[in-house]
Amino acid sequence: MKEASDTLMYREAHEAAAVVERQLRENAQILKTLGEQLRAKPPRFIVTCARGSSDHAAAYAKYVFETRLGLITASASPSISSIYDADLHMDGALFVAISQSGKSPDLLRSAQAAKDAGAHVVALVNVEDSPLAQMADTFVPLRAGPELSVAATKSYLATLAAVLQLTAHWSNDATLHEVVNRLPDDLRRGWDCDWSAMVQGLTNASSLFVVGRGFGFGAALEAALKLKETCGLHAEAFSAAEVKHGPMAIVGEGFPVLFFAQGDGTQDNTIAVANEFRSRGARVFIAAPGNHDPDKLPLPDNIAPIVTPLLAVQSFYRAASALSLARGFDPDVPPHLRKVTETM
Repeated sequence: MKEASDTLMYREAHEAAAVVERQLRENAQILKTLGEQLRAKPPRFIVTCARGSSDHAAAYAKYVFETRLGLITASASPSISSIYDADLHMDGALFVAISQSGKSPDLLRSAQAAKDAGAHVVALVNVEDSPLAQMADTFVPLRAGPELSVAATKSYLATLAAVLQLTAHWSNDATLHEVVNRLPDDLRRGWDCDWSAMVQGLTNASSLFVVGRGFGFGAALEAALKLKETCGLHAEAFSAAEVKHGPMAIVGEGFPVLFFAQGDGTQDNTIAVANEFRSRGARVFIAAPGNHDPDKLPLPDNIAPIVTPLLAVQSFYRAASALSLARGFDPDVPPHLRKVTETM
């Protein structure tokens, strides 16, 4: 029987700090140049395009771009180009394509259509010789190295770090640069956070909600996917602002709910929603800095809200690897899945 630390998922998630450190160093000139170009000729709006974990990274990017750059950011469905062959008006837009493999045909077609329509295409891709990397106007390598587990971990965290580094260079924000430069050390501090309460609490569960808001909403989406993928759990992600509009009706005694919170203007509301779920008898787990909840999922103190989701997801990956094994699965080879999904 594998130990959690023997899985590729665990080992690859553990590499995240080193990956981000390498990425920040080796991508500095690429993103400095791109930031200067974008300041000199700002795009009218930003469009992201991705699937799966990469789309969850795009959900995080939306909040980062809109809060730090003031630019409306929308997600484009790849099928608009690949299936419906629609003409989109993207002259003057920034089109950010995100992919671990850079090979999915629908994403490639969408990126080419955006480029043909006048957008500047930026590709955040891990596989450096991929078609998407070669097509892009600006290629930003994720520098995660080979990722062998079917469940993406270090490449997802590397994408979030690349979004932050791009935004710091684009905004020329010294404070954000400082936050980004601390990120490898913050990830190292966060690795040993004990999330065994989640493992024990979900070993015999059949379904749950995962809730986040703002910067943390993408983390909720990613955690729900990984719980399905690696643990055979039916998990649904919701915004803390939306979960009371219907979904709360099915929450009863013992129903598990996992919350991601960060220390910004969303935290009080997120914790209030968690307490309301608890009052209904739900089994509530809260991942938040300085959390002293009975079912706490701790994170380091004194971390910026904008990077809290990276540390939370890293801790979640480590716990999910253990939970998968506890439930009789192998997180590295989820049933019916493969590493590269080539959607048409």
